[in-house]
Amino acid sequence: MIQNKSIHILNGTEMYKRFKETGFLKSEEMIPFNEAMCWGETCKNIFSDEFIEMRSKVHHVTRNQYTDITLKPLEPLFHESVDTIALWFDEDMFCQMNVLTILAWLDQREYKGTIDLHLVDQHYKPVKEYSLEAKGYAALYGQVLIHKTMPEEVGLTPLYKGIELYLNYLKKDSDLMLYIQNHRDVPAEKLVLLMLENFREYGLGDTQYYDMILGSRGNL
Repeated sequence: MIQNKSIHILNGTEMYKRFKETGFLKSEEMIPFNEAMCWGETCKNIFSDEFIEMRSKVHHVTRNQYTDITLKPLEPLFHESVDTIALWFDEDMFCQMNVLTILAWLDQREYKGTIDLHLVDQHYKPVKEYSLEAKGYAALYGQVLIHKTMPEEVGLTPLYKGIELYLNYLKKDSDLMLYIQNHRDVPAEKLVLLMLENFREYGLGDTQYYDMILGSRGNL
């Protein structure tokens, strides 16, 4: 058993590249979480065969591609004893649903080690920090990401805000959908750029916005 092993989980490859380039965490072990849990359906048992099947369909990739992109970077978590896990994520909806998924998985695994959540701004600079325990997040994950219901209580303020946005962003009267409706004459490619600029709190990428626009315009 390796003593005092720590792993830093980063929200995606872009943050991983930036931290590598700047030497931010120096010799620390870093792994990216390449997912977009705020998009598409999921299931109870995180990283199970059923989960892989569902999420690969969401992302329009094969099971093998999903395994290579999302699961392989996480292998140290699956196969090693880790004492401390540090999460590096933005406060936006996209990141917070990824945070919820990781915390839920750690809860399912009954992880007893230390968890530090570091929130960063859009330039990857740390702005807030929380110390957490992997308790209650599996139930929260089920309520939010599977059953799409608002929990009565959420301990983390950024997560609470992220859940609120997540449960409403695809509704017809959400800020995003109303914006799309009010810009019907704007070409989809240009509208995607406008939404990326104007709705940073959602953290969605161009692919998600493009799908939303086409879906709203009846082109899917």
